[in-house]
Amino acid sequence: MDQTIICRCEEVSLEDIQQTTSHYNCSAREVKLRTRAGMGYCGGRTCRPAVDAVLEAVTGERAGHDIPLKVQPPIRPVSLSVLGGESR
Repeated sequence: MDQTIICRCEEVSLEDIQQTTSHYNCSAREVKLRTRAGMGYCGGRTCRPAVDAVLEAVTGERAGHDIPLKVQPPIRPVSLSVLGGESR
């Protein structure tokens, strides 16, 4: 199987997607929910096109957006010094 990482945030590989699809015989949306592909810290901004393309190839269906997975930016920007704990 292929260990290529499709979703870096959740560390979902191509093999994970293929195994989930074959084991559960599920839709593209169900594969996303079971593997959490596209649901990590980036909210799918980085990997969503790749996840959708892989799911279309593996499941044979286009990823439906009737109940879309939410892509949400941070509420407000935070500086790296704040995240690192440095005070001004």
